[in-house]
Amino acid sequence: MAERIAFLLWAATPDRPELCATPLVHALAARALDAEVEIHFAGPAVRLLVAGVAEQLYASPAREKSLAAFLRELLAADVRLLACSMAGATWVEADEVYIAGSAHAGATAFVARALDPDWRTLVF
Repeated sequence: MAERIAFLLWAATPDRPELCATPLVHALAARALDAEVEIHFAGPAVRLLVAGVAEQLYASPAREKSLAAFLRELLAADVRLLACSMAGATWVEADEVYIAGSAHAGATAFVARALDPDWRTLVF
C-alpha cells in the first residue's frame, strides 16, 4: 500500500464550500492511517489558504465546523498545505497573507507526485 498521497484541490473553491469538506476529511483519514499527506491548492481554491477566507466558510447549512477548523486540524496533523504559486499570483491580492503553516509549490510539484510511483494522487 502507498504511504504517500497528494490531493489537488481546484474545483473545491470558496464559491462552493460544500465541495471542500470531502477532500479535507479524506486527507485527515489518510493521515490517520499514517500516510504522508500533501494538499495542493490550485486555481481559485488557493483562496482557501488566504487568512480569514476559510473562517467564514462552512460545508453544510448546519455550520457545525468551518473550513478553517478543518485546515487547522490538518496542520496540527502535519499535513502540508501548498498554495500553487501561479494560482496565488492570479487569485491572491498583494496585501493578503496566507494562513500560518501553509507553503508554496508550483504545478510541477504536484505533477512530480503524480509521476512518482511512491505517491498516489486524488483531484477534487
